[in-house]
Amino acid sequence: MTNILREQLIGAWRLVSYIERPRDGSPIRQPMTDRPQGLILYTPDGYMSAQLCAPERSHFTSGDWFVASPEEFKAEATTYIAYSGPWQLGEQPGTIIHGMDVSLFPNWCGQRQLRRARIEGDRLFLSSVEPVSSGGIEIDATLEWQKCSRQI
Repeated sequence: MTNILREQLIGAWRLVSYIERPRDGSPIRQPMTDRPQGLILYTPDGYMSAQLCAPERSHFTSGDWFVASPEEFKAEATTYIAYSGPWQLGEQPGTIIHGMDVSLFPNWCGQRQLRRARIEGDRLFLSSVEPVSSGGIEIDATLEWQKCSRQI
C-alpha cells in the first residue's frame, strides 16, 4: 500500500481548492479565493516543491522585484505560499512528510510537516495533521490537487 501511494504521488499536481477550517468553529475560509492557483511536484528521488497563490495578483508599479511599496510587499507575502525540500512517506499509512529546506515563510525553514494524503482517481487530497496558525487563529487546512497531464 505504501509503495502504491509513493508511486501515485510522483509527478505534478495543479491546485483545485484550498480550504481552511478554523478550530474555533468560525466559517471556513479560502485564503487564495475560490480560484486558487498552484502546483505541487513530487520527484522520484524524494524532493517536493509547493507553490500556491491567489489569482490575478497585482504587478509591482516599479516592475522590479526588490523595489515596491509596503502595500505591494504585503500583498505579495499574503497571497503566495512557497516551500521546497525532501519528502517521504510517514510512519502512519496515508501520511507523508514535507521537508521545508526553503520557504517564503521563514518560520517554516528547516521544519518537517506531516500531512494526510489520499488519492482518488486523478485527485490528491492533502490535509494538515496538526493545526496551523493562519490569520491569528488555529486552522485545519485541506487542499485538493488534480494530476497534471503533460502539456506545452
